[in-house]
Amino acid sequence: MTAETSSIPSRIRAVFMRGGTSKGLILRQEDLPAQRDRRDALFLALMGSPDMHGRQLNGMGGGVSSLSKVCIVGPSTRADADVDYTFAQVMVNEARVDYSGNCGNMSSAIGPFAVDEKLVAASGAQALVRIHNTNTGKVIHSVFNVENGRACVQGDLEIPGVSGQGSPIRLEFLDPGGATTGSLLPTGQAAQYLDVPGQGKVRVSMIDAANACVFVTPAAVGLDGIELPAALSERADVLEKLNDIRLHASIAMGIAPDLDQARAKRVVPFVGIVSPPRDAATLSGLMLEAKNVDLTARMISSGQPHQALPLTASLCIAVAARIQGSLVHEAARHGDGRTLRIGMPSGILTVGADVAFEHQAWVAKSGYFFRTARRLFDGHAYAR
Repeated sequence: MTAETSSIPSRIRAVFMRGGTSKGLILRQEDLPAQRDRRDALFLALMGSPDMHGRQLNGMGGGVSSLSKVCIVGPSTRADADVDYTFAQVMVNEARVDYSGNCGNMSSAIGPFAVDEKLVAASGAQALVRIHNTNTGKVIHSVFNVENGRACVQGDLEIPGVSGQGSPIRLEFLDPGGATTGSLLPTGQAAQYLDVPGQGKVRVSMIDAANACVFVTPAAVGLDGIELPAALSERADVLEKLNDIRLHASIAMGIAPDLDQARAKRVVPFVGIVSPPRDAATLSGLMLEAKNVDLTARMISSGQPHQALPLTASLCIAVAARIQGSLVHEAARHGDGRTLRIGMPSGILTVGADVAFEHQAWVAKSGYFFRTARRLFDGHAYAR
């Protein structure tokens, strides 16, 4: 046992929840060490990181980024919110915890957690929990059904990538633009060429809504655009190209001043590969027909091909699809002008976005989607 690990709690009150297509530990702010280094050491120990085997068998993590998450919930520091929520992405193979972005999937678990833990009172058949995400400084409205003062779990909503059904949770991100950088279009352009050593000039769109993302076309990196995550994982050359694009986009967007600091920020920007509607296979073996989707997308999250889509990145895709001149707008089929059906590895995700061009600038007013969540256990988690 090192001096660092001996200074952290051996056990801590915790709730383990699925939120959307992610799972993570939810901890109370009041139970955590005040010092950042001690918190990080605690989170790493709880998740079982770093793990050279990539499985996190000695902790609560599941070996992939979507299963290695910690959420911190406490009293709100803002008058327009009910709780503060901080998201921590715990790296699997590294002794690093990243706070640079939010997780939309785990955001869906925060409202039910707050009600069930009596942090927010709920009466009637429906609850509204106003969540202040401290990573981005943005407010999220979570609306869901309640019964006898607790969040409902049973329902008829199915979401791609999760077996079974659950009670719907509507998440609305208010004013999502500039969540990472302070600007919806950090470079002032909807699309541009990014000079990437070894690749030359790569046409990209750098958009910041809910979380910062950089979008490319499949052809730019030698892909078809309908590859499943396992196939992408085998393309080390492509993943290296995408990571290099991510690093240079991070600098161009003002997220990091240099390549070293860009490498240290593993969560944002996300990298999205977008193309027109395509017939494509899903992880379940079913086929998606192009006529049923408006856009085809694949995402790289914390260096790994995502099994579905990160929800904040999905919201960014929906916003980008409304911005004329962006690669996403060029690839998307435009239907009702508000919702976007995204074809991805686990199925179809429908996301809504309200975007307008006002005073010679694009403005993202809100974005929303539906998720389900479920408490899996509560009690204490052990760090050692």
